[in-house]
Amino acid sequence: MKSKNLIAAIVFLVIGIISGAIIVTEFDLIKNSNADNIGTENSPVTLNSDVQAFNNMFTEVAEKVTPSIVQILVVVERKNQFKDMIPEGFEFFFPFDENIPKEQQGGGSGIIIKIDGYILTNNHVIDGATQIEVTLWDRRTYQAELIGADPLTDLAVIKIDETNLPAAYFGNSDELKVGQWVMAIGNPLALRSTVTAGIVSALGRNEINLIKDTYGVEDYIQTDAAINPGNSGGALVDLNGAVIGINTAIATNGYSQSYIGYGFAIPINLAKSVAEDIIEDGQISRGYIGVRISEVDDATAKAVGLDKPQGVMVQEVMKDGAASEEDIKAGDIILKINGKEMNRASELQSFVARHRAGDKLDLTIYRDGNYINRTIVLKSREEDKNITAVETVKDIKKSQTEINTITIESIGLTVKNLTETELEKIDLQYGIAITDVKLYSKAYKQNLVKGYIIMEINGEQISDVEEFKNVIDNNKGKAVLLRLRDTAGNIALIGLEIPN
Repeated sequence: MKSKNLIAAIVFLVIGIISGAIIVTEFDLIKNSNADNIGTENSPVTLNSDVQAFNNMFTEVAEKVTPSIVQILVVVERKNQFKDMIPEGFEFFFPFDENIPKEQQGGGSGIIIKIDGYILTNNHVIDGATQIEVTLWDRRTYQAELIGADPLTDLAVIKIDETNLPAAYFGNSDELKVGQWVMAIGNPLALRSTVTAGIVSALGRNEINLIKDTYGVEDYIQTDAAINPGNSGGALVDLNGAVIGINTAIATNGYSQSYIGYGFAIPINLAKSVAEDIIEDGQISRGYIGVRISEVDDATAKAVGLDKPQGVMVQEVMKDGAASEEDIKAGDIILKINGKEMNRASELQSFVARHRAGDKLDLTIYRDGNYINRTIVLKSREEDKNITAVETVKDIKKSQTEINTITIESIGLTVKNLTETELEKIDLQYGIAITDVKLYSKAYKQNLVKGYIIMEINGEQISDVEEFKNVIDNNKGKAVLLRLRDTAGNIALIGLEIPN
């Protein structure tokens, strides 16, 4: 019995030794077979066809569009003034070395728009330049001449002496949608041919006040595609490879002046119109309506009888402007131009800016509960240089009252009567003054400010604080339309809801 157990143990031992040898041999073979390899042979993830196609769209756009984007270097003989020109937190994509006292070198980007050497860029890229140098994608370098510039849109056209260049394809910026994928292509921080991607974050941005001129056109595309100083004049493109915007400005932290989340681009439809004018005439023959406008908020819509906020309100009609000749009045709501809906002031401004003096525009207007049509012929800015606001002043006398100041708690507003002397000083015949606005009140939320003069309420002239309070009391649960003059002398129409 013992001998049988001994034999069995010997057999198992032999089998174990043989199995171990086989395993070690196979391990050595595997080890030797991979000895010269780094990493694994197979991809850990296999992209499906849809994802692969989406990825290929980005690479194809980069390959096709990048040759149309140029690098621009300029020399200027002045110090950088841009920091003083724009609000804190927003900087142009155009870095200058401020330590150089006389000549400075700056950089930006441009887009080839014609095969014979015409290039579109930002005005602030070439403004004041004594030398303009253009470097193409293939590193060929040229001296460029300035063809023309338009400070009111921050656009300029330059030209190099070359032919058969890869001109960019222009898309239609009117068809852009928020959330749409876009790519920014340019030369940020002197890094040539840089491509970044993101989405359209917003449309019609005009709150950043980059252009310091009453006639400045600001209707920006906002994007979160990473862009930095040097991207100015570069392209914002969609996934069809179409240029839909000219990169112009970024939101910054005010210190590094670098990208912190959002950039702004000029819509290509506006840029194309400006470029065509510059190339054809060397200047802009832009048309003007001759009105000051604002967007319609909910309170204003209720005050004028609209079902919802829509259209753009005419705040002032300028004397001798195009609008004054065609029965356009302060308080009119422009709903459409040439059949296109207008719901943002910047949208209307940009649309009109694409047209020339002499062009006719058909306006659909809401006035006093009615829908009317008007056709206007645009005038040039030269004709509107000295225009002033149209004022229709009735011959009335300020009512006499013992009450001089009233506070209306429901709207958070304190108003006071004005003496004849006070009215004469501000060149008015009637009105009451706002002396206090309660924080976070109805009046506060509608941007009413101490010092504003309330001239009318619901179209009726106001000369006394008691008159004003009576109208407010009689419109509880409704909205009223105030006509005011602000501290800068501008006339404004503002809707104000009155609580029950």
